[in-house]
Amino acid sequence: MSSPRSLKGEYRMSPAFHQVQTAASCTICLRMMDIMDSQTRSKVMSRIRGRDTKPELLLRRSLHACGFRFRLCQSGLPGSPDIVLRKWNAVIFVHGCFWHRHSDCRYAATPKSRPEFWLSKFETNVARDRAAQLALRREGWRVAVVWECALKVDAERAATELIGWLTTEPAKDFVEVERLEDSQL
Repeated sequence: MSSPRSLKGEYRMSPAFHQVQTAASCTICLRMMDIMDSQTRSKVMSRIRGRDTKPELLLRRSLHACGFRFRLCQSGLPGSPDIVLRKWNAVIFVHGCFWHRHSDCRYAATPKSRPEFWLSKFETNVARDRAAQLALRREGWRVAVVWECALKVDAERAATELIGWLTTEPAKDFVEVERLEDSQL
């Protein structure tokens, strides 16, 4: 495919479809240019961690300070939970709002570039999360999901809610720790 600069005629950019239309009504699809070169983009993406993230460290510190002892990232369990509390037969996932699509969260915005790619990726992540949680519950584990935004707003409250879930009888098999709305604070 030739570059749009080498074609003769006027060009109009269609922002919704990222296409260039020539004066002769030919339409040429353009690939959106990244603002970084491939080495810089690779370096940035390589620094996105899957474990020991800030929200996860906040929660681990709070749990440890309250006397809870746990294992990290048990790869033998479905979904590799972030925190495993064998004594309470419980696992905890610390989900980032962006990657795991926290509903109605401002951190879960979809990128404007290549939305079909991102939506497909997010759907796969959410389906994988659901499958892992279901498999764990079938194996008899109690499952907790703590969202990144809950830890950003008030990590101590999120830890307190989680500890309440761990220690209550009869035990619930699932809990989701979310951010309190401003009206609830």
